[in-house]
Amino acid sequence: MKKVALVTGASRGIGRAVARRLSEDGYAVCINYIERRDMAESLRDELLSLGREAMIFRADVADADAVRAMVQAVEEDFGPVTLLVNNAGVAGQALIQDVDDALWQRYFAVNVGGMRNTVQAVLPHMIREKSGSIVNISSIWGLRGASFESVYSATKHAIVGLTRSLAMELAPSGIRVNCVAPGVIDTDMVQVLGEETLKELAEETPLGRLGRPEDIAEAVAFLAGEKASFITGQVLMVDGGFSG
Repeated sequence: MKKVALVTGASRGIGRAVARRLSEDGYAVCINYIERRDMAESLRDELLSLGREAMIFRADVADADAVRAMVQAVEEDFGPVTLLVNNAGVAGQALIQDVDDALWQRYFAVNVGGMRNTVQAVLPHMIREKSGSIVNISSIWGLRGASFESVYSATKHAIVGLTRSLAMELAPSGIRVNCVAPGVIDTDMVQVLGEETLKELAEETPLGRLGRPEDIAEAVAFLAGEKASFITGQVLMVDGGFSG
C-alpha cells in the first residue's frame, strides 16, 4: 500500500521537520498550514525537487469541514492517508485569572478538537484496511504542568488521554496510536520566551542543550514505522532528560 502522511501544522518548526523526515522514508506528504503559505510552498518545492511527492493544503484543524476537505484532497492526489501526525497547535502564557472564554475555547478547539477532527476524517479508510498509524504531538508540559501555561498544559494533557484511549479503541482494527512529548525545542514558538530564559532551560536540561525539531521528527518516524509495529498507546518523552 502506498505510504501517505498528513502532517498538520507542517509549514515550520516541528511539523516541518517531521514532514521532511517522513518524505525521506518514502511517504507522499501533505503539508498542512494555516498562515505561512510561503513556508509551506518552500518545503513542498524542496521535496518535489528531490523527486518526492508533496502537496500543501490550507486548513484550520479546528474546522471539521475544512479538515474533511483536506483529507479528501489528499485522497484524490495521493490516495488514502496511512499516517496521521497531529502536530498543529497554539501556545502562549497567561495567568489563569486572565484567561477569557475566547482564549480557552481556541486552545481546546485547535489542540484537542483539531485532533478529533483529523482522526475522524482519516479513520474510515484505516478501519476498512485494518491498518494505519497515528502519532500525536503533546508536550512535557502536558505531563508535568507549567506555570502561566495552565490552558496549554491542560490541552496537552488531554492529548495524552486521547492517545491512550484511542490506542485501546483502535487496536482491534490494527491501527496504532502513539504520542511524542517534546521538551524545550528550539522553534519560533519558544523563541518568544527570550534568550535568557532559553539559556536557563538549556542549563536545566541534563543533555545541556535545547532540542531540535529534527529530534522530534526522528521519534515520530520511529513510532510510525514497522520497527514500532508492536508499540501503541505510548508516550515517548523527547526532552534531553528534562523530566528526570
